[in-house]
Amino acid sequence: MSEWREEHDGVITTRACAWSPPGCHPVSCGIVVTVKDGKLVKVEGDPEHPITQGRLCPRCLDLKEIEYNKDRVLHPLKRDPKDRGKDKWVQTTWDEALDLIEEHVNKIKQEYGPESIMVLQGTGREADSYAFSFGYSVLGTPNALFSMSGYSCYGPRTAVADYVLGAGYPELDYAAYFPERYNDPRYEVPKYIIIWGKNPLYSSGDGFFGHAIIDLMKLGSKLITVDPRVTWLAAHSEYFLQLRPGTDAIVALAMLNVIVNEDLVDHDFVDKWCYGYKALAERVQEYPPSLAETVSGVPAETIIGAARAFGSNHPCSVAWGLALDEAKNGTQAGAAVMDLIALTGNFDVPGGVTLATPSPFMSEWQANALEALGPDLWNKRAVDPEWDGFRWTFASAHPDSILRYAERGKPYPIKMCWFFGSNPVASTAFAEPDRWLNVLLKMDFNVDQDIVMTPTAMACCDLFLPLKTTIEHQGVAFPHFGTNTHLLGAMEDSGVEIGEDCKSDLEICIWAGKRLNPEAWPWDTPAEFLTDALKPLGYTYEDLQKNVVIQQEFHYKKYELGLLRPDGEQGFNTATGKIELKSTIYPNFGEDGLPYYEEPPMSPYSTPELYKKYPLILTTGARNIAMFHSEHRQMPKLREINPDPIMEINPETAKKYGVEDGNWVAIENPYGRCVEKVKVSQGILPGVVHAQHGWWYPEQKGEAPNLYGVWKSNINTLIPNEHISKMGYGANFKSTLCKITKVDSLDA
Repeated sequence: MSEWREEHDGVITTRACAWSPPGCHPVSCGIVVTVKDGKLVKVEGDPEHPITQGRLCPRCLDLKEIEYNKDRVLHPLKRDPKDRGKDKWVQTTWDEALDLIEEHVNKIKQEYGPESIMVLQGTGREADSYAFSFGYSVLGTPNALFSMSGYSCYGPRTAVADYVLGAGYPELDYAAYFPERYNDPRYEVPKYIIIWGKNPLYSSGDGFFGHAIIDLMKLGSKLITVDPRVTWLAAHSEYFLQLRPGTDAIVALAMLNVIVNEDLVDHDFVDKWCYGYKALAERVQEYPPSLAETVSGVPAETIIGAARAFGSNHPCSVAWGLALDEAKNGTQAGAAVMDLIALTGNFDVPGGVTLATPSPFMSEWQANALEALGPDLWNKRAVDPEWDGFRWTFASAHPDSILRYAERGKPYPIKMCWFFGSNPVASTAFAEPDRWLNVLLKMDFNVDQDIVMTPTAMACCDLFLPLKTTIEHQGVAFPHFGTNTHLLGAMEDSGVEIGEDCKSDLEICIWAGKRLNPEAWPWDTPAEFLTDALKPLGYTYEDLQKNVVIQQEFHYKKYELGLLRPDGEQGFNTATGKIELKSTIYPNFGEDGLPYYEEPPMSPYSTPELYKKYPLILTTGARNIAMFHSEHRQMPKLREINPDPIMEINPETAKKYGVEDGNWVAIENPYGRCVEKVKVSQGILPGVVHAQHGWWYPEQKGEAPNLYGVWKSNINTLIPNEHISKMGYGANFKSTLCKITKVDSLDA
């Protein structure tokens, strides 16, 4: 194996792993960074990395353009709150910035209580590792959160896993734990893989390396894809279930109907390790494939064929994604998908779906940060009583609750926000972003940290802290945020010289922590902090640095080995000790213990009168390879790949509305309006349109009200902050209604 760092004739070559910033999920992609005389020369894939094996997406390959972009902020900036929305930023020092923070934090705590401060984290970025615990231990607030309505990104899936399995997020087994990968004698290639509501080739969501699907296809795996759009994987699938957006649960229940009625059940596994099979078998009789066809549009014979293929072959696996989260019925859809895995005996077997307990990495620090709040403060976190299912699962505030608190000032006001890796006014996170911006503008003090000025920072922040990029600082990248982590990867300072005024997210935590709560922050450097966080695993940061990647120990069938329960007993960490096909906990929160289908709150069937006025089904959120949510818009090479916001529409529907490729259209519904460019595609169902999210225009005027054009193509203005499930998870980002009208330009 090559050394992690080599230097010859003034050229430094560093092997490390990438995460963020700029934005990405924690795949821990292997990179080789070449620097000469302090200048970045190139970034390449590391062929020795056990997962990515030299493969990189355009965002890593284009890091040089990001590193030296003209819009990058390299010094702390401050602004008088009366000048919010105006480009009246003034360069300041870190000491002056910290003085401002200390002044405002202490004032707000004294006048309103620490619960009046909130921390908002973004989606998937490295800052997620620190944001919550920073809020608890440094700012002393219980209100740290991810701001997406219904916590509709990863939250529903992890909550379902917690309640139904008592384990971390279940992942497709792609031999990620093994140094020899697919050649490990313990491993078996899945016969079929269901790709459900996920396009991993473009997203690599939550730390899963999407191109592993291509590896497995080459080794013989066949695909079953469930998606409203024809993705590359859908086009190469043996079964493609092209469903109406928001109907995932009924398709899963119909597949369960086939598994049960054709006796494709692994009875040995179910009898020993599952609870509630009889009740589930009765429930799925309500959902025959013929009914699912009527509701979802997927032909009954396709549902039957896919269920038979999945149930008749072993092992099989599932890669499930964001689409299951972004629905009011999402937790029930997720439970139904997990029931498919359970009934066929594919949990924690070679080539099935891996299970894990939470990683001990950073767990002690996070627990200490939470404990420091004390029960009185913790009980004040913003979670409305109607969402107790959320309260008892997630160690955070609820996004829809805190929006209500901030709007009405009750039961207490929200007076300060600190943004961690988040551009919510523009990105995927904020439904009805105008409502959020209104409350943010009323706050006394707001802090942002990022690599470029964003619409959110320009609109409402008073202090801007400049960040180091992924190749300028030390850190640890770990897939699935510790819930099914197959490796730890070292992020590394590669020697790029960009001045001394940028800090990493972790450095900001240490810097602010030492001033505001020094007892909780004994570390002086990231390496010291990370070594302490790695102690439970028996490593130092130097160990990780030298190895670049350390894969975690793994055992199959952990439920037989007593590795899923804290008491060391066999089984699962649930109330029954088994996988709960019928939840014993859901009824405590007013939710059915068995999965069921519920029509989306805005649809041709649930709101027929609204459908007459808005006769198209709107879905959003599919990723493109060049950009991560609202990031990378100012990078010329990446923008060239995706220069404009795209709305996909079927040729039949396009003809009906008189629009063609390249036309601009206004997309409208009762909540809002935006403008995007038409792409006519056979790959989307008639009567459905898909609109890209996260759009703003860094080339346009930054000052309010324009805010870099953030309102022009902001599809989230059409997404409501309501229609949340009884458990508090899931909102309908991917299944609402709209109408379209041809317009002359983006500015129409």
